[in-house]
Amino acid sequence: MLAWSLIHRVNRTITFVILLTVQQAVIPGAVVADEPIVGDQLIKLARESFSSLTPLAAKGQLSVKSAQVELGRQLFFDPRLSADGVWSCMLCHQPSLYGTDAQRLSRGVFDKFLTRNAPTVLNSSLQFKSHWDGKFEGVEDQAAHALLGPGFGNRDIAEGMARIQAIPGYADAFAKAFPADSAPITAANVGSAIGAYERTLLTPARFDEFLDGRADALSASEQQGLHIFIKIECVNCHGEAALGGQRYEKFGKVSYYWKETHSKVIDKGRYELTRKDEDLYLFKIASLRNVAMTPPYFHDGSVTSLPDAVRIMARVQLGEELSDDQNSAICAFLKSLTGTLPANFVEAPKLPPGAFLPVDESQK
Repeated sequence: MLAWSLIHRVNRTITFVILLTVQQAVIPGAVVADEPIVGDQLIKLARESFSSLTPLAAKGQLSVKSAQVELGRQLFFDPRLSADGVWSCMLCHQPSLYGTDAQRLSRGVFDKFLTRNAPTVLNSSLQFKSHWDGKFEGVEDQAAHALLGPGFGNRDIAEGMARIQAIPGYADAFAKAFPADSAPITAANVGSAIGAYERTLLTPARFDEFLDGRADALSASEQQGLHIFIKIECVNCHGEAALGGQRYEKFGKVSYYWKETHSKVIDKGRYELTRKDEDLYLFKIASLRNVAMTPPYFHDGSVTSLPDAVRIMARVQLGEELSDDQNSAICAFLKSLTGTLPANFVEAPKLPPGAFLPVDESQK
């Protein structure tokens, strides 16, 4: 009788395990063991964490010809706004380098190095703050203050506005872009115009076509990399439309980042701005769009190779040791995030004629 009861309980357990396994196999989107998820099933899974850039880019293109965007584009490319007459937004965010300068640390006026690497300007308007430490509320706020920063070097707002006012063509351009303002050449309007332009710099990629429902937009290796990216939880920080840029995160959650990046200076991140202990080593999460085209990586440009950057992030953020195959697959997926450069970024605009106003003359 005891033996029969034992057999009966074993049979019930086996039946339960079989039923559970079958049930898991038929649940749409369920990740079972290491079996790859591909095609339409992977699209469905990806849509839980990402959103396509296609509709946002289409909306952005509707404003490309507006007076504010056209003015912002001119200001973005114009070096005469800087203290040395050489530097412009474009020099840190070059179209040929996918909106970066490829420098470990970016440079500013009079060829002085800045303290951090310049991230790409492409898709920057999708992020919740601007700069690595979130110093500015958005692209408009950052652009309005840029004239006084080390990148442009103007001593005060009056000097920056004097440089613009010295170029006759800008008077009409500002009046057209801000018709309600009696004196439209202001730092706030400079920020609004450049911000309006930067909001058109969106770069939909093959990954967006995949999210839109075209499964063959990604190769088998790219789909494998996407599945791994989701499975090991990279997506927890690098999701939504921008694949990042939506909050701060400690760089080095599992181990000290500088031991892997070999950084020459240990940057304390947002703490440098706030002096709050809870902000120690906090940085704005980087967007991964166009990441294959924008080395070097991290706030200090300390890593030049995408595979190395992926391996380091897995170690210091997730405590994961990726195999070479896993790393290669993730890098393949990340390359699918390379989008098409906007036409109004690739080609420089014609600027209104006018001589550069030197520093001494701007104070008269």
